[in-house]
Amino acid sequence: MADTKQVDVEKDVRSDEAPAVNDTDAPRRSLAFYRHPYVQCVMLGFVCFMGPGLFNAVNGLGGAGQVDEVTAANANVALYSCFAGMAFISGSIHNKIGSKATLFLGTLGYSLYIASYLASNLHPFTPGINNFTLAAGAILGICAGLLWTAQGSLMLAYPTESQKGRFIGIFWIVFNLGGVIGSAVAFGQNFFSTSNSVSNSTYIAFIVLTFIGSLLALTMANPNNMYRTDGTKVAPVRHPTWVAEITGLGLALWTDPMILLLFPLFLASNWFYTWQFNDYNGVLFTIRTRALNGMIYWASQMFGSIMIGAVLDWPRLSRRTRAAIGWVWLLVFVMFTHGWAYHYQKGYTRESLAADPTRIDFSTSGYAGYIWYIFLGFLDSMWQTAAYWFMGAMSNDPAKLAYFTGFYKSLQSAGAAGIWRADAELLPFMNIFASTWALLGAGLICAAPVLYLRIKNHTELEDEALMRMDERGHIHPVGEKPPVADDTTQ
Repeated sequence: MADTKQVDVEKDVRSDEAPAVNDTDAPRRSLAFYRHPYVQCVMLGFVCFMGPGLFNAVNGLGGAGQVDEVTAANANVALYSCFAGMAFISGSIHNKIGSKATLFLGTLGYSLYIASYLASNLHPFTPGINNFTLAAGAILGICAGLLWTAQGSLMLAYPTESQKGRFIGIFWIVFNLGGVIGSAVAFGQNFFSTSNSVSNSTYIAFIVLTFIGSLLALTMANPNNMYRTDGTKVAPVRHPTWVAEITGLGLALWTDPMILLLFPLFLASNWFYTWQFNDYNGVLFTIRTRALNGMIYWASQMFGSIMIGAVLDWPRLSRRTRAAIGWVWLLVFVMFTHGWAYHYQKGYTRESLAADPTRIDFSTSGYAGYIWYIFLGFLDSMWQTAAYWFMGAMSNDPAKLAYFTGFYKSLQSAGAAGIWRADAELLPFMNIFASTWALLGAGLICAAPVLYLRIKNHTELEDEALMRMDERGHIHPVGEKPPVADDTTQ
């Protein structure tokens, strides 16, 4: 009898099943479609489409579309330094103020950041104009820490265990449309440009779109009122005391220390952008070709996320097997793409480009060989999708996932800050490239024990200490769920 009761409890936790939904506690019919997990995942993708998606389009041009790449690199140092610090505590802020407020606050910095480059274009000789760009980068870093923590928690909380790769893929497709369309706009508006910097109208268009993204964040549904596709209720985000939140942050590390082995993989996940954007695309190509390369790069990410997401959600295989296949797939792509990239990187240095500043255009003979840049986009989306999936396979609790995604974005941003600073200090291209390749390999090696020892075919209640913690920080026994405050707001 006791064994049967325990099995029932574990089943309840694995799928987060609620009692049968009736007409009184189910979402109102008029809001059912709006609150559907797929709809909310797409909406979340569009919020990030308008913010970080367009930021990626600008940043992917190399030097954020500017001639002065050092200022853009230093702005990224400020951005990612603040991002790293904020992301580490943003999980606590998210759990305290809620997903919608965190998402909205997180979107506000993108318009300001892009506006700083518009100001640089309009008043290039104004004293201190570069300081405005650096300050805007720092503010964006704080905002981005909030946005990506809320995004990660929601994206991993909406799906069932068997759908996490699919939902990550859907989000990544919509999100990367921002990079594709943004790069297409930059390509069209700068097609006849000979200045190698982005036009003012491009920046103005991006400012308007990023502000629309901030407003869109306010229309997101409250996850507390949502049901997954199997009828189970999305685990509600608690609003505990700050003491309980600080306790929970430490508890997430204490009860799941193997997350530390994913830190090198997290560190690598933005490290490679510096070489790809500044030290390859930014230094070798004309502005219109940089925009074209960016459009192809972000478009490839849409397909890469679908591919890896399908593998990681393959229903005929156990979750542990899928994790292993995903790991091998990443290793093959890391070696393939960077073997190709090394072939081109060994052919130029900072000194050789200074001596011969001629840039490659898409009309130049031999350009087709350089377009293998597309596979770096595939690798980027697969790496990010797999990182989220690995975290999602370790927990179903939005509060814990908020901490995990906070760790992820913090380490990711710390790495980005370091390597962007190295680029601003004019470290040799080959050194930056070699560190990128080495860190990707190290990240996969360190992640292997996590996949083998920590990821199970189902997430059990014993692994969900935070789900059993009440709003005052008390952890309840396995058979007893903590009380949750009622929240019926949209």
